Amino acid sequence: MMAKIAEAKVVTTDVFEKGSIQWKHFNIDTNSPSSPPKPLLIFTPTVPGAYTVIVFYHGFCIPPSYYCDLLSHIVSHGFIVVAPQLFCSLPLLECDEIKVAGKVVDWLVKGLQPLLPENVEAKLEKVVLSGHSKGGQTAFSVALGYVKTMLKFSALIGIDPVGGLSQCKASKTSPKILTGVPRSLNLKVPVAVIGTGLGPEKANVLFPPCAPKGENHVDYFNECKPPCANFVAADYGHMDMLDDETPGIIGTVLSKCLCKNGKGPKKCMRKTVGGLVVAFLRAQLDEHFQDFEAILHNPGLAPARLNDVKYIPA
Repeated sequence: MMAKIAEAKVVTTDVFEKGSIQWKHFNIDTNSPSSPPKPLLIFTPTVPGAYTVIVFYHGFCIPPSYYCDLLSHIVSHGFIVVAPQLFCSLPLLECDEIKVAGKVVDWLVKGLQPLLPENVEAKLEKVVLSGHSKGGQTAFSVALGYVKTMLKFSALIGIDPVGGLSQCKASKTSPKILTGVPRSLNLKVPVAVIGTGLGPEKANVLFPPCAPKGENHVDYFNECKPPCANFVAADYGHMDMLDDETPGIIGTVLSKCLCKNGKGPKKCMRKTVGGLVVAFLRAQLDEHFQDFEAILHNPGLAPARLNDVKYIPA
């Protein structure tokens, strides 16, 4: 847990630019000798060292490859990211996505280390969970213990998490973890919620908002117990952390038509989200507070305009 924020202001941070650590990424399918429960996209440093592992769950029907620039930004600062391709199913349908998400965590115990470069060690004492959109809901669900895992968790980061298409009970994603009660989620780990200002707005008359009121980042943060942090990229939308190029019909519909997008360069959003992830984890896991304090004292350091910057210590 993080100590109380120091009074002295810190005005510099490097987290919004790519880090200096060299890295690579590769795909592993379910037919490989390591036999993961789902296909994986793995980002790893190639520089010898021991690195924290982040399990990242994608949004509804979004391939992990659409997040390459964001995830590589995080890895370049000294993390390993494992991004499974989970199901592509309607939120209205019950499925065992949470169960499979937990199996991916358990696979790390024996499956990850043999795939990493020589002298690169995966630190599995406590794993970080993260996810975007529906994947944020998945990360919260796994952290809350809706599936039992062999590994413990050290932190949770929701990137514009969404719990359903609306507040109507029938449209909520299972499991229905949001209660409407402030500080009711018993997560027992530090949490950061990164929201978008345009997520609750409609892109057009044909589709509902991608991150509707009552089921979005506001509600997740309000229900988190301390320590918890909140950041909102005011001028960006629900899909603006994806790569500039998202090929295929799914990429066109999800990133360009279904959700309202910001007018600024998406690279600014990716740098902002990546930098917030790095700063938060450095503070919570390594007691390196400088970057996190700098952002709290001066949110204008971020490439994207941040609103509702809050940190509630334990």
